[in-house]
Amino acid sequence: MASKPRTVEEIFRDFRARRNAIIRALTHDVDEFYGLCDPGKDNLCLYGHPNGAWEVALPSEEVPPELPEPALGINFARDDLSRKDWLSLVAVHSDSWLLAVAFYLGTRLNHNERKRLFGLINALSTVFQVATGNKPIKEKLSMDSGSKCDVSIDVSDFLSFSSDYCFFWLGGLIKGEHIKIFCGSCGGKYNGDELWIGCDICEWWYHGRCVMINPAKADTLKHYKCPSCSLRRSRS
Repeated sequence: MASKPRTVEEIFRDFRARRNAIIRALTHDVDEFYGLCDPGKDNLCLYGHPNGAWEVALPSEEVPPELPEPALGINFARDDLSRKDWLSLVAVHSDSWLLAVAFYLGTRLNHNERKRLFGLINALSTVFQVATGNKPIKEKLSMDSGSKCDVSIDVSDFLSFSSDYCFFWLGGLIKGEHIKIFCGSCGGKYNGDELWIGCDICEWWYHGRCVMINPAKADTLKHYKCPSCSLRRSRS
């Protein structure tokens, strides 16, 4: 059995993978998900797993379970509500479960670590927001290096990209929202039209100046690996 996530970064990665799996079940794979939730079956739960897979299954037989359990019996209301309302209800309970799992794993975190974990989680759109269309589902973006972008999008959701490296002038993406982004190197907040770059490995964001990346150098990059990840890879 793999060891449980223990650091803020590990717990956040676990949260993000489970969240993305559930979002896929409620959006891209919604017909398959709907079909699996037969009201004639016993109590069913929607699980998001750390490997990015989702599953409709019976609750754990282990007492107490290894992790908090998702909402039981999501299938029973399937035919009593409109499809949209039923999916919204599942999304709300999924958000509650994801938070329960994250803070269960973070039991031993100190005050500042818990605050930081919540900040990372709170920067993402909720499952409910994505599933109901209150926030746009992330799409693959094609941008010229260093260019400003007119796409209206929640910038913090870039933290959940696991593919398609991109970097941007952060100020060009903000549309009237106050969004807190912190540099993985200096810990500084976003401030003005600075170059920010995201690591393809750990998915943290950095000031270009903190990792010695300028627009000219960024133009030549297809993928980026931050100094910390480069050091870890060289030791392995």
